[in-house]
Amino acid sequence: TRVRSSAASDVYKRQTIMSHQDALSQWIETVSNAFPKLSRPQAKVLALWSYGMVLAKSCGITLVCAVLALQLGCSEASLVQRLREWCYGGQDKKGHKRRELDVSLCFAPLLSWILRWWPADEKQLALGLDATTLKKRFTVLCISVLYRGCAIPVAWKIVQAEEKGSWQPHWLGLLSHLQGSVPAEWTVIVMSDRGLYAPWLYTKIVSLGWHPFMRINKQGHFRPVGEATFRSLATAAPTVGSAWCGQVDCFSGPKCRLRCSLLARWDEGYEEVWLIVTDLAPQQATAAWYGMRSWIEAEFKDTKRGGWQWHQTKMTDPQRAERLWLAIAVATLWVVSVGGEADANIPVSSLETLPETHIARRKATGRSRPRMLSCFARGMVTIVAALIRGDGLV
Repeated sequence: TRVRSSAASDVYKRQTIMSHQDALSQWIETVSNAFPKLSRPQAKVLALWSYGMVLAKSCGITLVCAVLALQLGCSEASLVQRLREWCYGGQDKKGHKRRELDVSLCFAPLLSWILRWWPADEKQLALGLDATTLKKRFTVLCISVLYRGCAIPVAWKIVQAEEKGSWQPHWLGLLSHLQGSVPAEWTVIVMSDRGLYAPWLYTKIVSLGWHPFMRINKQGHFRPVGEATFRSLATAAPTVGSAWCGQVDCFSGPKCRLRCSLLARWDEGYEEVWLIVTDLAPQQATAAWYGMRSWIEAEFKDTKRGGWQWHQTKMTDPQRAERLWLAIAVATLWVVSVGGEADANIPVSSLETLPETHIARRKATGRSRPRMLSCFARGMVTIVAALIRGDGLV
């Protein structure tokens, strides 16, 4: 009996390993097709990095390689060297066929990949611009797609945390890399917090055919179109519960004056007013949209302690970190897309199955049910569960 049981166990193990290898092969093909400008070896290692991250729930190379070694039946040491060199610059790699990985070539394909699984009837997209730091080592300037309470990075620049100099060329470069990635008929809003507002950034976003949706400080002045005098921005919505919108000349200085729509809103529970400038007409937009900008904070949490554990990295070279972020972005795209689809299919309410006199119907408030699991977390468990069952790639 023990011999039979052992034999059956061996067969099951072999079948499980084969199913995992089939799923990994599918993922390698998916990543290769998504990034046609990468060489086949580059795309394969990118697929290994991102696949291993999902299984390990970490971007730590030691843990990722330990998981992959079990999948592939190879040594951890060989995988460590392979994945480590993928992050290196061309001059730091061994051998004669050294090839530099230009991460910026992957920004537009990343965004295009997201749009391919975007709902066909929703030709609207929200992007968030923000910066995050890793201790006193790195500052990451990031553009992300905002989606169902999460965010997916599609373009980024990593600099030394205390590096002197303007961020202007970095932000302009990131936006230029995404130019033409979204069909012209789509509506794209680009959100940023108060610290990032600048006239040149507003102008660049408009030049792409997108719509800036930028929060500004309340210390300046504005003048509604048709009026003669400027007034303080703090008076646009001066009290909790107040709101105002209209076409204005924002900022009184002639060199920084901006003709735009001003959206002002001060909701209960917030310390101060939201002041948003945009090129959309006042009747086309609402300041409440700005709440989506906070989703990029969820992305930074998922990148660090809440997901990929990037805060534990030992890297000190910003360019190597940028290449690792490509694997992080691909892994994030995978889990959020899977989690988003699962989240969309969860019934909001089951009241319709209950009798009309049921107590649950009588006490229902009509409010939507809060999301209990983020799309990031739901995608992670959905993918791992499918692989455990042997269902293959999801």
